[in-house]
Amino acid sequence: MTKADLVDVISQGTGLTKVETQAVVDGFLATISYALQQGERVDLRGFGNFKVVRRQARTARNPSTNQAVHVPAHLAAVFKPSKDLKEFINRDHKVDGDK
Repeated sequence: MTKADLVDVISQGTGLTKVETQAVVDGFLATISYALQQGERVDLRGFGNFKVVRRQARTARNPSTNQAVHVPAHLAAVFKPSKDLKEFINRDHKVDGDK
């Protein structure tokens, strides 16, 4: 699902115009992005949480040349789904090996 698809679905469900819905979605995403930039954690109860973690510097390999590449330390945004979201996703789905 793309952002445009998301705007379409929300627009149909709320009765807002696509332009209004686009503004709301953009504002929502900008707010989350700004909070993460400030080092805050964003908790969406029943959905999950976003936070920023520090990744240590490391040596990786370029798979096409097999050369070692230095990856500097950096910050990364991570998402952890809630228990409710995990259960919702797995509801009515059987994974190979399940009975």
